[in-house]
Amino acid sequence: MQHERRVRLFRNGRNQALRIPREFELPGNEAIVRKEGDRLIVEPVQRRSLLALLATWKPGEEDFPNIDEKLLPLDDVDLADG
Repeated sequence: MQHERRVRLFRNGRNQALRIPREFELPGNEAIVRKEGDRLIVEPVQRRSLLALLATWKPGEEDFPNIDEKLLPLDDVDLADG
């Protein structure tokens, strides 16, 4: 189901702009604009989830220092005594 609506173009400083009607509002505050022939395509920027970002990272190869080696042993704690 394709909707269309006629809008007016206006100048905003040195840029040409248009006001997006409420029924066509995009989520977020950023969009990607590209031109295909005489058409302008406006798409919302998809926010990547943290899991998607972490999936793109390569595992680190650093050796982490043993920070426990100079600490005294922990005392046993009995949580039953109130």
